[in-house]
Amino acid sequence: MTVERVNPSELSPAAGFSHAVVATGSRVVFLAGQTALDVDGKVVGETLPAQFETALANLLTALRAAGGAPADLARVTVYATDVADYRAHAAELGGIWRRLAGRDYPAMAVVGAVRLWDEQALVELDGFAVLP
Repeated sequence: MTVERVNPSELSPAAGFSHAVVATGSRVVFLAGQTALDVDGKVVGETLPAQFETALANLLTALRAAGGAPADLARVTVYATDVADYRAHAAELGGIWRRLAGRDYPAMAVVGAVRLWDEQALVELDGFAVLP
């Protein structure tokens, strides 16, 4: 599998995402939305960064179980109940991403959501990966 991240100089600098990702491979893994649920199905973490870390770890756990790795991620969508809070913590969230998933980012979007399935959830991540 190859992943090429495309960040044209004609667009604003890509910080915390890639403008486009060209992925070639033979298997596509679609990852369901993951929130900060623990193994008992309870939302853990009181802050957006704490919940983001757990939600990302959950997403990566599902990816690894399907045979993939963080570098295989082609697209991730982040749903946040408070986009301003997400922006305020962007540097910290980027640090969490790099620690758990590495330095490369897939194509990403952050979408404001009125609420998520679990009322206590502040953030949810879904996406897809392309595997060899």
